[in-house]
Amino acid sequence: MFNKPVRSSVWGVTGAIIGLALAAWYLPGGLELRIIPVVKDGPLLVLPLEPGERFTIHYYHSVENAPIWEEHSLDEEGRIYIEEERYLKFGAGMGRMPGVGRMVRRGPYEVIENMHMATGDFILRVGSPGVDHTIIWRNIRRNLSAVAPHEAVRFSARPVSLLYKMYRSLFPHSATPIKG
Repeated sequence: MFNKPVRSSVWGVTGAIIGLALAAWYLPGGLELRIIPVVKDGPLLVLPLEPGERFTIHYYHSVENAPIWEEHSLDEEGRIYIEEERYLKFGAGMGRMPGVGRMVRRGPYEVIENMHMATGDFILRVGSPGVDHTIIWRNIRRNLSAVAPHEAVRFSARPVSLLYKMYRSLFPHSATPIKG
């Protein structure tokens, strides 16, 4: 059917494609952060991230009704770290932790920067509307209080392969927000 040179070329191209797919399966492709209700199935958010890239949890303190921002990052293994906290004033339960970060002022805000404190996977009890627990990722905002008030949600992350990352770039997870 095919002559020998054509058959050799087909096998060569096929082998190269298989080799590239296997390499992409094993090469690191970044991370995936999942925010999943503790008692229900299905993620509320699935966020692709690069090691060191930050995401923010923004909310209003339930006692002080003052805005708070908590910036987090992931390392290459998917471990979660808190990097910075920013707020207008010391509220109930807020303030500096000795030996963690550096306290500075930025305009009207008190900021604890350079924290890099491991939290690992963690659970957040989402506040009611008004507390507005909001995730900020790549300038996209998702208000968890609007979709899961009073629910406990787990933040966990994992490394993903380059092949998975390429697949998700073509077919994003239904819980991955898209700029629009």
